[in-house]
Amino acid sequence: MTRRMGSLLRTFMVSVVLLVGCSHGDTEKTELTNKGKEIVYATSKDINDMNPHFYSGSMPAQGMVYESLVENTEDGIKPLLAESWEVSEDGKVYTFHLRKNVTFHDGELFNAEAVKRNIEAVQSNASKHSWIKLSTKIVACNVLDEYTVELVLSEPYYPTLVELSMTRPYVFISPKNFVNGGTKEGVSGYNGTGPYKLTEHKVDQYAVFEANENYWGGAPKVKKITAKVLPAGETTFLALQKGEVNFVFTDDRGANSLDVAAMNQFVESGEHQTIRSQPMNTGIIVANSSKTESPVYEKAVREAFWHAIDRETISKQIFEGTEQPADTLFSSNVHYANVKLEKRGYDLEKAKKILEEAGWGIGNTGEFRSKNGKPLAMKLYYDVNSSTQKMQAELIQYTVKRIGVQLEMIGEESSSIANRRSTGDYDLLFNQTWGLAYDPQSTIAAFTSKSSYYHTTRGLAQADELYKKIEEVMVSTNEEHRKSLYADILTIVHEEAVFIPITNGRVTILAPKNLQGISFKQTQFELPFERMYFE
Repeated sequence: MTRRMGSLLRTFMVSVVLLVGCSHGDTEKTELTNKGKEIVYATSKDINDMNPHFYSGSMPAQGMVYESLVENTEDGIKPLLAESWEVSEDGKVYTFHLRKNVTFHDGELFNAEAVKRNIEAVQSNASKHSWIKLSTKIVACNVLDEYTVELVLSEPYYPTLVELSMTRPYVFISPKNFVNGGTKEGVSGYNGTGPYKLTEHKVDQYAVFEANENYWGGAPKVKKITAKVLPAGETTFLALQKGEVNFVFTDDRGANSLDVAAMNQFVESGEHQTIRSQPMNTGIIVANSSKTESPVYEKAVREAFWHAIDRETISKQIFEGTEQPADTLFSSNVHYANVKLEKRGYDLEKAKKILEEAGWGIGNTGEFRSKNGKPLAMKLYYDVNSSTQKMQAELIQYTVKRIGVQLEMIGEESSSIANRRSTGDYDLLFNQTWGLAYDPQSTIAAFTSKSSYYHTTRGLAQADELYKKIEEVMVSTNEEHRKSLYADILTIVHEEAVFIPITNGRVTILAPKNLQGISFKQTQFELPFERMYFE
């Protein structure tokens, strides 16, 4: 790596060190840090609309307030609001026996009727949930008695329990909060059954969650959690320094409030600790195979781009080894994903050869390639709130330039990038797989969804075959057949180079040293705050 590039990667880290050096030893801490009664976490985004049947709300926040019938754990699916369940022999009927003596935050009773009304509210807004295949399989939700409910499917669907365990949409809000009999027109309040309830919210400033003292699982020991909206980077660093916040973690948009070097500074001070989860997901660059007017439409261009990414440097210099280089869409520990696929390592000469053989040559006009008068120029979109995505984009821009690719990097809000993904208005953009609790089925189901990766996969020569196999794998009841189908699906998208892996990601937490009980769920999208306590 050149001296210029090394300097580029260290820019943010140097600013952090300077901030530490310039800080005053007598910086006054706020009461929250000294008393240790409250968790105040930094988030780059407001909690937004907390309607659990929509997707604009903060998932860490929604995970505190709402609950599902079952929970996805390291040991498999476990009871949550349902104490037990049975599945019919044909795989089409799930009967759930509900936990008794559970109430919503407003005092409303949680029972089979509340389950039925919530599931029907989700189903009545089907177009919102096309990414989750269970929404297309549910035929009816029937009340058998006050605490027994039956879910009827049109056909067997093996990920049913997994998708029922997700942070949204199949979670439960008090029917008293429904508007016009449902939730698709909004809700009048945010009363769930979870361990915390939302008590105050100032848009783009903060949100306060207080312990649910009547929680069926026992009242949480940390009585107050505040989500404080702060720009990632130096502003969050200074807020930690002053004691205005005392907790940061990778949020549900994949943005890091602080980089690794900054976190290490606080650990070295002796007042904080870092905890990292097992690998949860894969950071990827998504390529738009449907954009015929862009060079990214060509498989050769995507392959060359893949070979021009220096994952080792990204892992070591940007993530300081906390994230490992990834060679495939899913790591091998993801169920059904241990498939033998060709490794495309960092190889600039091979990348150049691929482009030259595809007709992309460098003429007398300059350092960038062209073909039939068309420049080899593309745009890469990254989350403006993620310092690590920006640093990765800068390094990738530098390395692909060496093979003759003109790459423009554009930082936008995560909502804008999500909109580009759904409309197809992009060449390349950063994203990540859903993670352990959801994959491979959720990321793969999104290949066919127009709100997710449809434009990524639609331009592939084998697109129709791919979609057919995805539909088939979701209803297969034969384990070996399912494995074979997943192998075919993963092979197609790997060979077409539309999901370009970067690193396998983890959730990283920076917390006060006296905060105990810190753990993780099988998802990067929420944390079990209710298990935490101060010594």
